[in-house]
Amino acid sequence: MPGARGPRRPGRALTALLCAVAAAGLYGCTDSSPRDPAPTRPPATAPAGTSPLTGLPARTGPVLAVKIDNVAPARPQTGLGAADLVYVEQVEGGVTRLLAVYSSRLPETVGPVRSARESDLSLLRAFGHPALAYSGAQTRLNPLLEAAPLDLVSESTAPRAFHRSPDRPAPHNLYLDPARALAAAPDASGVRPIGLRFGAAPAGGTATATETVRFPAARYAFTWSAADRGWHVAIDGRAATATDSGPLAPATVVVQRVTVRPSAFHDVNGAVSPYTETTGSGAATVLRDGRAYEARWSRPDPAGGTSFTTPDGRPLAFARGQVWFVLAPR
Repeated sequence: MPGARGPRRPGRALTALLCAVAAAGLYGCTDSSPRDPAPTRPPATAPAGTSPLTGLPARTGPVLAVKIDNVAPARPQTGLGAADLVYVEQVEGGVTRLLAVYSSRLPETVGPVRSARESDLSLLRAFGHPALAYSGAQTRLNPLLEAAPLDLVSESTAPRAFHRSPDRPAPHNLYLDPARALAAAPDASGVRPIGLRFGAAPAGGTATATETVRFPAARYAFTWSAADRGWHVAIDGRAATATDSGPLAPATVVVQRVTVRPSAFHDVNGAVSPYTETTGSGAATVLRDGRAYEARWSRPDPAGGTSFTTPDGRPLAFARGQVWFVLAPR
């Protein structure tokens, strides 16, 4: 089997202890945003042969999430065009990293791969027990990663799944073989619905050529391309591409307004790691088919998915294809 199996997971007693500590607020592993009084879960099933993450015909496969570098020396990345979903998350210094989720198809290579953050734990709970490929994590975060419902894939647990590129400087040169990563993560759960709906565009919306989203030290622009039926991505003023598939153009872009607060963790330079709250509710803008739709997002159950509705409460369907979620500060 390609890649070595990881270390044994902590027993139930240790897991319970870690969760209790997190619940007490020492690690900040749970969201503090308000909860809806009547939790609703995403649909239990999806049409046969259709991906619940893209709405397109797809194979049924396990879920692999990969933490991907996104500073200038890491661009252009590899493998992003094949992802079902891409999440944009704020990290230290106001820059961003990407969390790409794969199930429908696997590229040959993904990267550059970087380290995990506490926010990933809550975000990935909606996927059941996915595999998470990452370059490492700070020491205090490791117990929470090991206790989470994740099949962890790193250089230490699956060395054959990773390689270093001679064309990039470290630490922006670590790349992943997704097939070997999943071979080293046999317990990764299959894809399941996470609350997304796909179909015809709702009535209304505003014709939109470009939408810009700003983080403290990063800027994203999404420009509609009728020819490509997608939103061309630009990061910090430069067109975003993947080395293996060309320009990035997701069919749907969700600008999800969330609370970004300090966590109990910090990087090696002492900068506090931000925590992005993805449980709760708030406003969003959904971009599809050259139009922008005001929306509401709701995720009352941290173990469940996220629903998106129009302001009057009707489900808001996405365009079929890749979806980007920009987890932007409120």
